Amino acid sequence: MERIHLLESWIKEQFPTQSFTLQPASADASFRRYFRIFFSDQTMIVMDAPPQHEDCEPFLRVAEILASSGVHVPAIVARNLEWGFLLLSDLGNTTFLQALTDQPENADQLYNAATDALVKMQLSHHAESLSPYDEALLRRELDLFPDWYIARHLQLNLNDNQQGVIHAVFAKILQNNLAQPRVLVHRDYHSRNLMVTTPNPGIIDFQDAVFGPITYDLVSLLKDAYIRWDEERLLDWVIRYWEKARKAGLPVCNDFAAFYRDFEWMGVQRHLKVLGIFARLNYRDGKTMYLNDMPLVMEYLRKACERYLELNPLLNLLDEIHPVAPDRKIGYTF
Repeated sequence: MERIHLLESWIKEQFPTQSFTLQPASADASFRRYFRIFFSDQTMIVMDAPPQHEDCEPFLRVAEILASSGVHVPAIVARNLEWGFLLLSDLGNTTFLQALTDQPENADQLYNAATDALVKMQLSHHAESLSPYDEALLRRELDLFPDWYIARHLQLNLNDNQQGVIHAVFAKILQNNLAQPRVLVHRDYHSRNLMVTTPNPGIIDFQDAVFGPITYDLVSLLKDAYIRWDEERLLDWVIRYWEKARKAGLPVCNDFAAFYRDFEWMGVQRHLKVLGIFARLNYRDGKTMYLNDMPLVMEYLRKACERYLELNPLLNLLDEIHPVAPDRKIGYTF
């Protein structure tokens, strides 16, 4: 409660003549919390990022980079970095996930807007100033799978042969990921972090942006852990992005088959990472809701491993450690 009182006092300092009410807006997978401030004539969002756990500087730096690239991000109205508070413009409360769930017939329009914005971000001339999505970071993310999904979630210890499979397949995944052209990478560019706004979309939760593989954000968007689309439709959206990217001069492969292979292999890295993160969020942080999203991510992972001979050993390992095919996610399939 002490931080809430501190937050309210800070808001009063910014708006000494206005009364307001404060309501929780959302919380994410970190220590950050968001509140919506209701004034008589407008609303705003305040980010509460306890400085002992979170650093607001990356958010501010990436917000500036993204705004300069021409995409829609929250405006910074006020800041107190000592206390870990940021006052932001309000992009509304309708996420792409909510809009896609309520009106799936608008999916083509929404994904078209999302890939338009993605191309703009990837054209940013400031991307190289961000931290690199290098081998060390990609490997740390992959290691979340054996550390948290296998060891903690499944309560299994891999034998020497299984560990050898993990090591060999991870090396091949990293080789592909690191060979891809590099651009600005949001790292969580999906339906919960895109808001239905004008102009569309409003982009949030971008503070972890890096300079890395060009297919990463497209995987986040289209192989979304929170909503499933049939593969024919997904492929159509990948093709449409690829055509836009080529037209814009982004460094995508001229051969679509090669681009799609990069997309799928990047997806394998992300799916392994996400399974590890969802397990960690449950067991370390008590956020049990993420367990419900694991089956869809595992489905993505298995399908990609089936399609590429070099990834078949990972599929065999998944069968060994998880012999019962995971239940299909009970969710939204359009």
